[in-house]
Amino acid sequence: MISIVSDNRLRSTEAIWVVFSRDKLLVPSSADTLFSGFWQQLPFLHHYAPSVVELPPLSPEHELHQPVFLLDLGAEAPSHDDWELASMRSLLAAGSEAQFSVLARAWQYVYFLRTHRFCGQCGTRTELVDWEMAVQCHCCKHRAYPRISPCIIVAVYRDSQLLLAKGVRHKESNMYSTLAGFVESGESLEQAVHREVEEEVGVKVKNLTYFDSQPWPFPHSLMMGYLAEYKSGDIVPQESEIVDAQWFDMDALPVIPPKLSIAGRLIEAAIAQFGPKDK
Repeated sequence: MISIVSDNRLRSTEAIWVVFSRDKLLVPSSADTLFSGFWQQLPFLHHYAPSVVELPPLSPEHELHQPVFLLDLGAEAPSHDDWELASMRSLLAAGSEAQFSVLARAWQYVYFLRTHRFCGQCGTRTELVDWEMAVQCHCCKHRAYPRISPCIIVAVYRDSQLLLAKGVRHKESNMYSTLAGFVESGESLEQAVHREVEEEVGVKVKNLTYFDSQPWPFPHSLMMGYLAEYKSGDIVPQESEIVDAQWFDMDALPVIPPKLSIAGRLIEAAIAQFGPKDK
């Protein structure tokens, strides 16, 4: 449940603060982590107090046990010498698994609320439901929930090589990663793996093995990871999506995603299972 924070709780509770301005986060200057502290330490935001909401608690296994307070400033960008706006991606890359979970969930809630201010059925302004994460139209009674988009992500291996691709978004960073794509309507996860690999790089795969899943907040994906063995075909990159794709020896990889991401963990798992063994 997401709930409006009462004035007493707001002023007496030490919490993790997630403050969004557009698609960036307000953090202490020169920090690579979210702010943890009291509302009194954010005096330049006090006029936003009625808009602060509390997110549901994290799972017990996470090391962050404080309440999480969320504030969305929309297009407004506060200016303060001791604070700065940081990108979501930089904080996700630099933080812990628990921080990743906080940010992934917070952004998906913010994105949902920003895009569901009005009813998709009759156009009336919606209201936040106070016992679950949803908005409802009190005119036609239509209720909407946060969207979750299923995606597959797959590490394709051949002997002790990995097929990695550089997407259009990573053209400047020169990062190579695993292949990924959205699951289409009426399609199983495994069918999506076969289709996406063939569409993006022109090869066929076999022997799919499920690996793990991870929520990915750009903007509301649930990534489901697979390992897949190369079957046939030559690499032919999809021009609209892929800048370059190559087979790389597992002991001579290019720049790859961090291990906090499921792409990085997929690559790590493929190396552990199929990479060259020390003699």
